Amino acid sequence: MIKLLPHVEVETQSNPDASIIWLHGLGADGHDFEPIVGQLDLPSNVAIRFIFPHAPSLPVTINNGMVMPAWYDILEMSIERKVDLVQLKKSVDAIIDFINHEIERGISSDRIIIVGFSQGGAIAFETALAFPQKLAGLLALSTYFATKDTITYHPANQNLPIAIHHGEYDPIVPFRLATDSSELLVSKGYPVELKSYPMEHSVCRQQIADIQQWFIEVLNIK
Repeated sequence: MIKLLPHVEVETQSNPDASIIWLHGLGADGHDFEPIVGQLDLPSNVAIRFIFPHAPSLPVTINNGMVMPAWYDILEMSIERKVDLVQLKKSVDAIIDFINHEIERGISSDRIIIVGFSQGGAIAFETALAFPQKLAGLLALSTYFATKDTITYHPANQNLPIAIHHGEYDPIVPFRLATDSSELLVSKGYPVELKSYPMEHSVCRQQIADIQQWFIEVLNIK
């Protein structure tokens, strides 16, 4: 029996045929994006299970060692972010457990979307692009590709639909890190959609509408 991280689950209808695993940012928890399920205004007949895991609580070096929910420690305030790759991989393994659990519950792997905001997005990049079974999509929100130099890409997800969304005025994760991620993945042949929004480190109304449309396209919702 897989022991999963504590998490929130929301099902839009009973007997879901797709799952969306959504990872929060540093210092937040799984409840952070829970309200977005209703805001997405998905078609009433759609049966999706949203899963919002809670990151473990860790001391975070750049925050003076304060203990808070974190997918991994951030060791330096540099633009490129020196991070604790060992802890990052532990968090990736925890999200892989969620994917495998959904497969055990009857959801096909190619009906599972991985979403991550900020620090959660770094986990999402590594999880989705290295996963050995075909997934439905990867949505990276206001984030950066922390493991771009160490990841082992898996060919099962070479054609994975990837959407990268970022605020043009983000003071936490500069917009250029989104373009860097996009350019790298495009150069490797991945289908990437990069969208920018006139916002800082957050989510905006237009973006929520775009996410809804992307979910509909990726999951082929009629």
